[in-house]
Amino acid sequence: METKEVLAALAAIAQESRLAIFRLLVQLGPDGMAATKIAEQLDIAPSSLSFHLKELTHAKLITFRNEGRFVIYSADVVAMNGLIGYLTENCCGGIPCGPVNCGTTPSPT
Repeated sequence: METKEVLAALAAIAQESRLAIFRLLVQLGPDGMAATKIAEQLDIAPSSLSFHLKELTHAKLITFRNEGRFVIYSADVVAMNGLIGYLTENCCGGIPCGPVNCGTTPSPT
């Protein structure tokens, strides 16, 4: 993933509604969800949802397909994994690590 694409993806999910939409679509997997159902589930007005879906689509984080009269949106897992890979590429100096090695475990008090 190129730096420009990473910046676009991070900018797209740096907004509360878009982050919620993306997380919902990640949970749903490749089946995705119709825009109307996304709006209902997240209590987002259809006009606002259209804007947010457009932003996520332009950032290449989600894809859509037509099924009958519905437009189904789903997370682009390849793009998501590319983003995570870019962000963690040189984590811990390239030494394989996990949360324990990265110092993310709570320290004893």
